Amino acid sequence: MALVKRVALAPRTVRQLRRVRSVYAAGMLLSALALLSFDESAAGARQTVIVGVFLVVFGALLSLTTVQLWRHGRAEHCSTARKLTPLT
Repeated sequence: MALVKRVALAPRTVRQLRRVRSVYAAGMLLSALALLSFDESAAGARQTVIVGVFLVVFGALLSLTTVQLWRHGRAEHCSTARKLTPLT
C-alpha cells in the first residue's frame, strides 16, 4: 500500500467547495429536467446532445467536489480538518 501525504484544504477552499456543490446539483437537476422534457422526435437533435453533455459535466464536477470534501473530512490528524469538522 502506497503512502499518501494528505494535505488539508484551506478553510476558504472548503467553504467554496461546500457552496458550489449546490450549484452543481442544481445544474444536474435542470439538465435532467431539460433532457426529460424533449419529446422522442427530437431524440437525435443537437439540443439533446448538448443537454446530455451538460448533465455529464455537472455530474463529474459534483462527484469531484464530493470526493475532495470527503477526503478532507477524513484527515483527522490535520488541525485544519479538526477545526472545520462539526462536533457531533
